Order: sequence, then C-alpha cells, then structure tokens
Amino acid sequence: MPPIRKTALLSIFEASLRRSNLDFLRLSEEGHHPAAYQIIKDAGSFRVRVYIWNLTFGGRVALPDEWRIQVTGLPEIGGGQRFVPEVGGKTVILGWCEALRVFAAYDVNKHLGILGGSPSIQIRQPALEAARINGLSPHFKGEDEVAFAIKPAYMAAYLENMGELHACGSSEEALNILHQICEDPESVNDQEIVDQLPEPRRYAVVSTKKALRDANFKSRVLTAYSNACSMCGMQLRLVDAAHILPAAHPDSTDETSNGIALCAVHHRAYDRGLVTFDTRYRIHRNRLMEDELTAATLDGRLTDFQEQIFPMIEVPPNRVDRPSIAFIERVNILRGWRL
Repeated sequence: MPPIRKTALLSIFEASLRRSNLDFLRLSEEGHHPAAYQIIKDAGSFRVRVYIWNLTFGGRVALPDEWRIQVTGLPEIGGGQRFVPEVGGKTVILGWCEALRVFAAYDVNKHLGILGGSPSIQIRQPALEAARINGLSPHFKGEDEVAFAIKPAYMAAYLENMGELHACGSSEEALNILHQICEDPESVNDQEIVDQLPEPRRYAVVSTKKALRDANFKSRVLTAYSNACSMCGMQLRLVDAAHILPAAHPDSTDETSNGIALCAVHHRAYDRGLVTFDTRYRIHRNRLMEDELTAATLDGRLTDFQEQIFPMIEVPPNRVDRPSIAFIERVNILRGWRL
C-alpha cells in the first residue's frame, strides 16, 4: 500500500475532528508539518500541534504484530531531531493505519529528547483492532508509557483528556480500569473509579468514560437511522443523535431506543417544544408556539419549516432500535404536550 502524503494525512485528521463533533480552525498553512489547530468545543477551546505519519507494518520476526511510525523531517536541535511541544497547548503525535482506518497516538512527553538515527515509535496490532471495534484502546509500552489506538469518530474523547490518559501509564490500577472502560463503558461505575484511583486520574477517566458513552450512543443512533434526520431526511453530516428523554433526566439512558436522529434545526425545535412525535410516531407541531412567534414577528421561514417536516418520523428497520414508547410518553408529559 503506497504511503499517504502529509496533506492527505492531515485531511484525515481534520475529518476525524468533524466526525467527533469538534469545530476547528487550521492556524498553519495547508500541508505545513507539524500542523497547528485551534480546537473549539462548546464554550472552550485549546490549541493543538499535530505531528502525523503513516503507520506501517514493523516487519520484525520477533514482533509479528508490530506497527510503527518512522519519524522524519523534524528540526535538528542540539545534534539531533526533536519534537517541539506546543507552548500553552497540546502536542499530538499520530500514526494513521490505512489498513484498519484507525490512528495510533503517542505521548510526546516520552519522546522529548534527541531522537536516535532512523527513529520509530511502535504500537501493537491488537490495540489497533480493539480500537476498530470499541473506538479507543490503550497499549502499555513499558516504562510508564501508554499509547492509544483511536477510531476517527472518537478523536474528541482522546484530545480532551490526552494528558491524563497518557499519565495512566504510571498506574496499574488506572490502566486496568481504562481497559475495562474502553471495552465497555457501562462495566465500570463512577464510584469504582473514585475508590480505586487517586484524585489526579479520576476526572480524566470519568470524562473519558462519558466521552466514550456519548460517541458510542451517537454511532449506534446515527447508524440505526442511516445518518438521516428522522423528521426531514437531511443528511450532509448535519445530523445529531438526540436523546428522547434528555440525558440530564435521572431516568434517561444511552439505549438506542432512547435516541433519535435529528438535523440541527429539528433537534433544537424538538428540545424547545416546537415539535414532537407521539407513540404512533406521528409528528406534531406546537400551534400555540407558532402563533406566539407570528405575533412577535419571529415567524420568518415558518412556512418552509412546516412544509419540510414529514407527517411521521422515519424509524429504524430494526424494531429494537425504534423509539421507546415509555420514553416518548414520559418526555411529552414533561414538556406539557397534550396529544
């Protein structure tokens, strides 16, 4: 398989940011390596410097499942190649495995010295395969160093917690819990994390658990609905996995049956009570709210909005993925709908 050029590798990284719901600004010129980005998430942002290479099969007889990045093109400082960390930001070292379509990510703090001749950094194939299945997978390299394999849609889970995640390499307990969470986020409760991990590691592991659950929920829901808005059919990667019973409610779950695929407009309209659907999947508009908007001269494009909505939501072909009757009834009562 021919190597992928740097510009294309960075495009793959940028696509992973979009897939994991991260907005960004590229601060460096196109194709410049390392690349610099401002990552924007909700109300906050952080700067990231990205080093990226192709991940290639190692080929050593003694380690038949080894993959590696071959580090080239770094500046010569003090007699050898060095990584230059992003001051006040984060520094990411990535390898892209085209065969499995996952990233390997390495801890820059373990590679800050002068790199030797023909330097390479390794990861093992079982971690890459596990990430292909679960989204994120740690690989302990020894000497307190842990690398990660990452599916593109899970890049946000890694970037937001990368410092503390790599620091888990110094704790056998943290690594064990991290392995369990990556295999199944529901298998470890937050109290176990609090009981077993020191304070500096708790927040990162709990945050990673939540991020993996969110990414898993999104993947399942969007797949069930063919990545299309159930109320209008919009795709264009402008579709959210929305909870029917809101995530903040104590009885909410991350079951697929508590999810529905909605475009950004209909997601907001649903959450704000402008539209809903009933237990027979018929869509209802809030006529009173529409009249209030008209009276306040805030009804621009209302006719278009009304005409774009299906009479019924599109539901997944698999019955177990369809919206739960119990969740539909519960949220409609909570939002004051009388259907």
